[in-house]
Amino acid sequence: MSPEPRADEVRTVLITIPDTELGERIGRVLVEERLAACASLVPGVTSVFWWEGAVQQSEEALLILKTTAACCQALEARVMELHPYDVPEVLAFEVRDGHEPYLAWVRGEVRGTES
Repeated sequence: MSPEPRADEVRTVLITIPDTELGERIGRVLVEERLAACASLVPGVTSVFWWEGAVQQSEEALLILKTTAACCQALEARVMELHPYDVPEVLAFEVRDGHEPYLAWVRGEVRGTES
């Protein structure tokens, strides 16, 4: 069994969004509410997936958020309130290594964490 993550561990969260305009709005809300230190938007993502018994294809954007383990649950809950999809993609990944000054900045900008 893995040990519990430290609250200040940095996480990268990926969210697919129907378009860049909505991605900008959601990203801004999450940063303003200090659930994420940064939101990066990648336009022009093509997703191919199973939905309602058939293979679908959709043009989307990818929202990449930088946050901490302590804020992942609140961030996900807020995304569920803001996102139009029935089942939005919200995937959080542990950041195992990185430029320490950047990681410290992320920790310091997200609510509920110590820098």
